[in-house]
Amino acid sequence: MTRHVIRLFRRKRFYFSIFILGFMAFAYNFMDMRLSDSIYGERLANNAFQYEPEFNYYEVEDRKMRYVEMGNDDLPLVMFVHGAPSSSAFWDGILQDSVLLSNAKVLAVDRPGYGYSGYARPVTSVQQQAAMIAPILKKKRKKHKKIILHGSSYGGTLVARLAMDFPELIDGIVLQSASVAPGLEKTYWISYPTSHPLLKWMIPGPIQVANAEKLSHRAQLEAMAPLWKNIDDPAIILHGGIDELIYPENAYYAYDKLKKAGAPLVELVMDPERRHDLLWNRRDLIIGSILKLVKR
Repeated sequence: MTRHVIRLFRRKRFYFSIFILGFMAFAYNFMDMRLSDSIYGERLANNAFQYEPEFNYYEVEDRKMRYVEMGNDDLPLVMFVHGAPSSSAFWDGILQDSVLLSNAKVLAVDRPGYGYSGYARPVTSVQQQAAMIAPILKKKRKKHKKIILHGSSYGGTLVARLAMDFPELIDGIVLQSASVAPGLEKTYWISYPTSHPLLKWMIPGPIQVANAEKLSHRAQLEAMAPLWKNIDDPAIILHGGIDELIYPENAYYAYDKLKKAGAPLVELVMDPERRHDLLWNRRDLIIGSILKLVKR
């Protein structure tokens, strides 16, 4: 191998290393999926009522948890629980909805491992996650006679578990594209190698947490299966009929479980033209379903 070839090889290796480092820096920045209190607050303050968002922190199980709330304390409370990977910032648009704010106070929580709730430290037990978020509901129950929970995707898993374990704190649930049926969701092959200790350090924090949750999800849902009988709240289930991530069978599974549990109201709305995108394309359906439970 000539000196020229060696220099060329070293130069290509150098540029490739710069590219990889640049890509990783971009990925970490883009995939952070969280907003600081100041930036998030500026976004939320742009609402029709000029409500000031309030960021709150509390300690539970050796970690700090964050949630944001906004609106009138005299109205019912609606709590939003995000999926994976994500954070409470996922809801910034819907939290500012003027129709919703006219009828409810809104709250969004960073689930454990996401946002500012122990960033990049996964909690794979859904029961444990529910117990870590329950202090918010216990605190808010003192102010609000009605509390509605809305969960999207993995957030729907957690909302179902909260309703199973803490029915006295909840007055209604909306499951949006919720993953609740064991094994009936897509798992990308990349989740397996990127969860290996030798590789996962290269992956942004939210993806690490999402991978850990995904690979333990089936066992968690199987453990929840006998607990659906504990849910005694009215429920509305929303799903896309061509959802290729969380399959539509999840909605039928939840519907059957809740009907057998004797929930006072169980409605299923399947949009045949939508995938895993209801928040962006069917906000009218989401807001309408929430308000139906708020006003019930």
